[in-house]
Amino acid sequence: MKPYFSIIIPLYNKESFIENTLKSIFSQTFTDYEIIVVNDGSTDNSEKIVLAFNDNRIRFYSQNNQGVSAARNVGIKKSKGDFIAFLDADDYWYPNHLEILEKLIKDYPYAGLYASRYISKVSEKKFVTNSFLNIDENFSGIVPDFFYSSLVSRIALTSAVIVPKAVFDKTGFFNTSITSGQDLDLWIRIALLFPVAVARNITVEYNAMDSGSLSKKNIRDKKLIDFSVFQKEEATHPTLNAFLDVNRMDYALKFKISGNRTEADQYYNAISKKNITLKNWIIFHLPRWIQIPLLKIKKRLYRKGITFSVYR
Repeated sequence: MKPYFSIIIPLYNKESFIENTLKSIFSQTFTDYEIIVVNDGSTDNSEKIVLAFNDNRIRFYSQNNQGVSAARNVGIKKSKGDFIAFLDADDYWYPNHLEILEKLIKDYPYAGLYASRYISKVSEKKFVTNSFLNIDENFSGIVPDFFYSSLVSRIALTSAVIVPKAVFDKTGFFNTSITSGQDLDLWIRIALLFPVAVARNITVEYNAMDSGSLSKKNIRDKKLIDFSVFQKEEATHPTLNAFLDVNRMDYALKFKISGNRTEADQYYNAISKKNITLKNWIIFHLPRWIQIPLLKIKKRLYRKGITFSVYR
């Protein structure tokens, strides 16, 4: 019998997390699902931990290490359900996650992306609640402007997202040539073609403290989104332009701090002048010897649950 949800978990060296992640699925109040774990060449005990679960809803596949996008794409292609849920191997769902999103799907059947709200675990005892621009904390429904509302915190966190499988026929899959921002690239493509629905409920804990996460690597070692592929859409979509410029600013500052001024200037100069605030102009033009300690202070504050954006 075909499951309602197919849950895709890419797995790479997450032996410290994968057991709790899977247990959070088995605790779901909505139980019509399959779990597809794609082991992307793990070298630790991750595979052993998964295979110790005796549950016929788990389907396990292994491949040589090809990256998270390739692993997710394999999962999508192997899936049997009409709705694809994503869960990273170090994140955690509350028991009502699938139940909440199943109701959202029924209430808004024509959306191309469904998302619950989430909190970010920044240390063992600290969590950050993420809010979205122009969306009340009690709002549930179709997001009026996905890109504007995502300017500070992104609505579409991968582990909080469900996508109808038929949508991939229109948008394609995760771009395997990108190693950082590949999920963002896909959510942009979906949001340009389909409405996005968000639930009012927080149902996901995002692990923002895993030191082994890809997001912690130096930006010079990553293959980033080619924003120029959205050039045509940006020309007629001001909030998409603003959203991409926030990310260009992020890349520009990280490249400058890493010592690559050429790449930093390329990203900075591509930002629309109307989207360069006084704050981010000042921060970008500070010398590196000031930027580096400022970044360290920002990270220390983040681990204490204190957040702020340097880009808006």
